[in-house]
Amino acid sequence: MDGSNIMHWRDGEPSFDPLHDVIHRLKALGFAPGVMFDANAGYLLAGRYLDDSSMAKRLKMREDAVVVVAKGSPADPVILTAARELGAIVISNDRYRDWAEAFPEVKTPGTLVRGGYRSGQLWLECEPEKAEDVQGLGKR
Repeated sequence: MDGSNIMHWRDGEPSFDPLHDVIHRLKALGFAPGVMFDANAGYLLAGRYLDDSSMAKRLKMREDAVVVVAKGSPADPVILTAARELGAIVISNDRYRDWAEAFPEVKTPGTLVRGGYRSGQLWLECEPEKAEDVQGLGKR
């Protein structure tokens, strides 16, 4: 999960709420989600830096399922490398166009899963039938 993208899904303002909603939905679908953030995510969400452990506590997740990348490093290649190595999907509305040459799999349907809210309800482009075929960060 691209936490820095998802945290803006509801009303465009950074919030833990969409992150909790997506994590809950993915778990209900049988996924074991992992979340990655840019270093500034804590400042946007809580007004201060939050490391992996602090962010994991706020998300009620295991610390090893949450990564806050180092300051000055973009999260995008970390997210895409993890997805590649684990055979996982990426939940994000980012299309990662700047990274498509290094990560051509972003052009493969099903690799990037979009989502958001309609009439206050969370929607994700993944279907329960597809959850069974996902590995890695999205692994059951």
